[in-house]
Amino acid sequence: MAIIKVVLPYHLRNLARVKSGEVEIEITDPATIAAALDGIEKKYPMLRGTIRDHVSGKRRDFLRYFACGQDLSHEPVDTLLPDKVIGGEEPFIVLGSIAGG
Repeated sequence: MAIIKVVLPYHLRNLARVKSGEVEIEITDPATIAAALDGIEKKYPMLRGTIRDHVSGKRRDFLRYFACGQDLSHEPVDTLLPDKVIGGEEPFIVLGSIAGG
């Protein structure tokens, strides 16, 4: 078990009724992207289906995942989170992507 920090975008914070941008989530071993997403959905069930599709489990198109300055959005969900995220030094970030030109 690990407690990680997660930063959620504004619209997901509103749905989850979270006032600050950073929340703490309990995750199980192995500490993967999937474990972080499972932890978010367990603590905030109203977010189920907003970050990833209910059926396929794929990331929603306009959301990205970042940790320690790396874009983890296209990594397999069984990818281990960086040690600094697991240790609580850095947050796992769910970011609303912006399209435009």
